[in-house]
Amino acid sequence: MELDLAEIHQLAHEQGIDAETLDQALSEALLLAYQKSPHAAKHARVELDERAGTFTIWAQDEVAREPTPEEPEPGYDLGEEYDDTPKDFDRLAASTARQVIRQLFRQADDERVFGAFSGQKGHLITGIVQQDASDPGNVHVAVDNVEAILPRREQVPGEHYRHGQRIRVYVVNVSRGLKGPEIIVSRSHPELVRRLFEREVPELVSGAVSIMAIAREAGARTKIAVRANTKGVNPKGALIGPGGARVRAVMENLGPEKIDIVDWSKDPAEFVAAALSPAVVRQVQIVSESNRTAIAFIKDAQLSLAIGKEGQNARLAAKLTGWKIGIESEEAHQQKLRELQAQSASAAGEDA
Repeated sequence: MELDLAEIHQLAHEQGIDAETLDQALSEALLLAYQKSPHAAKHARVELDERAGTFTIWAQDEVAREPTPEEPEPGYDLGEEYDDTPKDFDRLAASTARQVIRQLFRQADDERVFGAFSGQKGHLITGIVQQDASDPGNVHVAVDNVEAILPRREQVPGEHYRHGQRIRVYVVNVSRGLKGPEIIVSRSHPELVRRLFEREVPELVSGAVSIMAIAREAGARTKIAVRANTKGVNPKGALIGPGGARVRAVMENLGPEKIDIVDWSKDPAEFVAAALSPAVVRQVQIVSESNRTAIAFIKDAQLSLAIGKEGQNARLAAKLTGWKIGIESEEAHQQKLRELQAQSASAAGEDA
């Protein structure tokens, strides 16, 4: 039966689909269509002839074996193959071929998209917000003729996304979904801030400065710990930039979100003290290194600054350092020390 296999192969080749894959898919689809036809043989195969532009369905019938004393209920053998291509199969065959080609083209296109974006995981990309009335919970972001998904969980609280708006997003994951490649992006991920700074700060790209830790409450505040890897480089100054230009460029992408940049230190006491910036920490006492707990002593006038609105500054400092941080008044601590010293002196006088 005729089927323009040469043209089909040419179309597939233009889409990057090899002939073997096409022939296998086409044979399977034609065989399935044949098996749905009336009086189809149980055992059949499809033979494609590209030169002739035809295909043939070869069938075999089951031939029961004669019973014997050793095999009273014998099985069957397959008879000779014969041409069982239905005479009215042309329209169904053409329709089946079109479906196979469309499916293979979709798969090839999906693979190209997946290949293009699989290497983008963990990177920053720019897209255009698209509205989708059928999916109000998620924001669709068009990137190079592909739609990425910005799920509600990856959105910034209070941030509004307008149709046609250009936004920068962080690629969280690229996977094969039921409807093709699924690209999940984020506006709330802490690594988004890192990638934004890498666009503005050459010292990060060169390795002269490293971002050691990031703690973020998206839409409100981010704390970043930095260190210099090259002598003479001011890591905080590198991220802030001349006149604050670099950090300001990053903040323009984050809306009203504030950014604190602090010095990282391998000394936990120094790191904890820096992390509680902008408050000035007078002393940090390490309570337990194994449990990573510490107490920061701060002047009364700085206590509210150290804790922050609704505990935000202290909470971000704990996330940034990975330590549980208690905050206490230095004045109250000093008063306790004086009382203990007085009690000790009094006890020593009584013993004398």
